[in-house]
Amino acid sequence: MSEISLYLLSALIACAVTAGSMPLLHHFLAKYFLDVPSGIKKHKHAVPVLGGSAIFLGLSASLIFIRLTTHFPTGTLHSLRGVLIGAGIIFLLGLADDLKKPKGLSAPVKLAVQALAAAVLILYGVRITLFNCPQLSYPLTFLWVIGITNAFNLLDIADGLCISQAVICATGLLFITLPTEFTYANFCACAVLGASIGFWPYNHLSKFKTFLGDSGSTLLGFLLAALACGSGYSENSNLGFLAPLLILAVPLFDTAFVALIRILQGKNPLQGSNDHAALRLQKAGVSRYHTLLLFIGAGLFFNILGFAVTQTDECSAAALYFLAFVLLTAAGIFLGQIRMKS
Repeated sequence: MSEISLYLLSALIACAVTAGSMPLLHHFLAKYFLDVPSGIKKHKHAVPVLGGSAIFLGLSASLIFIRLTTHFPTGTLHSLRGVLIGAGIIFLLGLADDLKKPKGLSAPVKLAVQALAAAVLILYGVRITLFNCPQLSYPLTFLWVIGITNAFNLLDIADGLCISQAVICATGLLFITLPTEFTYANFCACAVLGASIGFWPYNHLSKFKTFLGDSGSTLLGFLLAALACGSGYSENSNLGFLAPLLILAVPLFDTAFVALIRILQGKNPLQGSNDHAALRLQKAGVSRYHTLLLFIGAGLFFNILGFAVTQTDECSAAALYFLAFVLLTAAGIFLGQIRMKS
């Protein structure tokens, strides 16, 4: 079977298992995993938070099938095993948090377990390789993995917002990793892409409507953070190593913006509030549908920039990074001027 066929099959299996498992999960588990409206959560009725369970099933089915049917080069399975173990830890952490809604687990517990999952990645050789020095590489990997994991969790505040960015970012990472044959990042990106597509409709449907929950949003963030460590970004451009910052620009921007606003207001940056970029756009009169389209458009734009900086010369790459910085700064200034109720 050709490489392209295997990649496509990996995505299709993840998509089919994720989408097909949703009705069953609703039937057997919905009453145990409900997100009840409270505080800043404005949905009208209690909604099951089973998206993470469906995505984890789809991801696992895809990667196990590929493992049993494909001969990988040395080292690939080792890395893939580390990603799957770490993802399992993050999924179980999110599942425990979903069970304890609306209060959830404490921030220190979450951060400690997320650090454990990041340590598993490092143990299995999945880490930022920009520096050969472990004293720099390991702390950066911890910060990157924990940061992106929580960035997707913070982004999950409206239907389609988090899952659409997962689809876009997985696609962006896939385009960059594909020239490398049979790496864990290739198949894992296909599986994440397929599982995300399989779940996305359930985030909007009236029947079987489902939220990602912490088990879904943090799982996607963790997987994408791990995938971003698994590709050579500087093969064609010396400045390509910063491409993941562009590929994941939307969730990173939202997290940085929210944290900065909360700090300036004297609030705990880890405590939930209504100051997200999407909520500010809606406060300014942008509908939920058009807010989602704006986020999708922004995600696509920055992923195109991310791919471009890996394919061009240093001067052009620097110009693209500067353009991204200017646009994100302007967006932050604009959003910061929108007044929100405390």
